[in-house]
Amino acid sequence: MNHETVNKLNIIKSEINNKILSLNFNNYTPNIIAVTKTFSLDKIEPLIKEGHIHFGENKVQEALNKWQAIKEKKENLKLHMIGKLQSNKVKFTVGFFDYLHSVDSLRLAEKIANEQQKKKLKPKIFLQVNIGGEDQKSGVFIDNLIELYNRSVKDFNLNVIGLMCLPPENNDPREYFSKTKKLNDELKLEQLSMGMSNDYLKALEYKSTYLRIGSKIFGSRN
Repeated sequence: MNHETVNKLNIIKSEINNKILSLNFNNYTPNIIAVTKTFSLDKIEPLIKEGHIHFGENKVQEALNKWQAIKEKKENLKLHMIGKLQSNKVKFTVGFFDYLHSVDSLRLAEKIANEQQKKKLKPKIFLQVNIGGEDQKSGVFIDNLIELYNRSVKDFNLNVIGLMCLPPENNDPREYFSKTKKLNDELKLEQLSMGMSNDYLKALEYKSTYLRIGSKIFGSRN
């Protein structure tokens, strides 16, 4: 008998497959990042045993404590840093996380560049766009995106693979997913980090390639 988290993940996969069929999209299979922040290993390990690969964390220290030993045993796991990344934590993230989803400033990009040069490792990078122009939210404003992208790639040699966004709450996210997809296409990037537990099916309409799903798999956080 499957663990409840495995059952929930399988239901999500089925919903995703049905949605993609209804959209008539060919050759499109998004990745599900199981967001494990605050959740203990007893809820996570059944997914690992089932063969799930992509996992996301919001806080560097929690991730180090939780995943260090597991990553040494399971080298195929892919760990995603999806929360706000503070520049003083960069030295711990490069070489530990495979993907960084929240790069939003030249200062942070330069810190990552310095660290990846030291370690001879290049994590995959998403640039976080403040797609709703919200002052209280992280992310590069649209007007500054091209400069951040160009300098990240040309000056800092970062492996930028796509854009990430968090649409404003209590709004239909489709408008913001559409804008992010358009910007992504203009930059000729192939990956998109969009969609969470409450809106991942809508993100599929804009071909998000990485869905960040936590509470829908693990239940509500304490």
